[in-house]
Amino acid sequence: MTQHFAFVLVEEFSHLAFSCAVEPLRIANLVSEQELYRWSFVSEQGERAVCSNGSVTLVHHGFDNVPRCDRLLVLSGIHMRNHVTKPLLSALRREKAQGTRIGALCSGAWVLAEAGFLDGMQAAIHWEYHDSFMEAFPEVNLVRSVFVADEKHVTASGGTATADLMLHLIERDHGYDLSVAVADQMVYSAVRNATAEQKVSLQSRNGMRNTHLARAIQLMQDQIGDPVSPTVIAERVGISTRQLERLFGKYLNTSPKKYFMEMRLDRARNLLVQTESSVTDVAFACGFESPGHFSRVYKAAFGIKPTHQRDRLT
Repeated sequence: MTQHFAFVLVEEFSHLAFSCAVEPLRIANLVSEQELYRWSFVSEQGERAVCSNGSVTLVHHGFDNVPRCDRLLVLSGIHMRNHVTKPLLSALRREKAQGTRIGALCSGAWVLAEAGFLDGMQAAIHWEYHDSFMEAFPEVNLVRSVFVADEKHVTASGGTATADLMLHLIERDHGYDLSVAVADQMVYSAVRNATAEQKVSLQSRNGMRNTHLARAIQLMQDQIGDPVSPTVIAERVGISTRQLERLFGKYLNTSPKKYFMEMRLDRARNLLVQTESSVTDVAFACGFESPGHFSRVYKAAFGIKPTHQRDRLT
């Protein structure tokens, strides 16, 4: 029986994720010599959708006549918050009420979260939006996996992770052999399962395998909103403060204190440019004792006050 996939293309959607979503379905038909899948495209006006690289895709349907389908996948890309419109949310809620299986690709999890679909569930989104997503939707269990397929709403983090999800769904529907044949046709030899993390590990990025350093940095990530001293981190890792200092100097050419501050400032900058949170809220979310202190440290690091950071983007 043929399955129908409908793709809701949100303006400035990712063309890479789009191709990685549709092509595995086409190739599955080609390899199997059967019409296992068919697909259609949906946009707000029902005429076309423009992706982030400027390419234009003609679509089959508008939000007022979404076709009956087996699976509806929302695909967005950059600036997705600017395109979460009332008609989009209304269309998705109508489809959910009718029992349509709904998922999201790339930054599309943001759209589903805005609609209230992901509360209490695991979800994946492109790593670039992790900080802002966690602040905006604390009730969603955001994971760093490349995709989530065992929830009511499947999600993939975008790019080639979309292909990973589609191959997983093909295997679920038609078996391992077909999914491998599709991957071979794509010359895709690095298929990942859902537990794979989006970004390469700290050890791989820095060409080292020191578990103490990796553990220390993970503790810093976990404590961004409530930072602790290098001494406390060293104690939790099980080494001396001096050993911790040596590890950061050897592998990262910096000190634990400076590294932690840079991590907190990077998180703050992400929140400033990706959310509408006030400077005060960003300061406290990143563990700064006061907005004034945050502003001084931020300007020293980036040469601009946090209050002016958003102005630079306009």
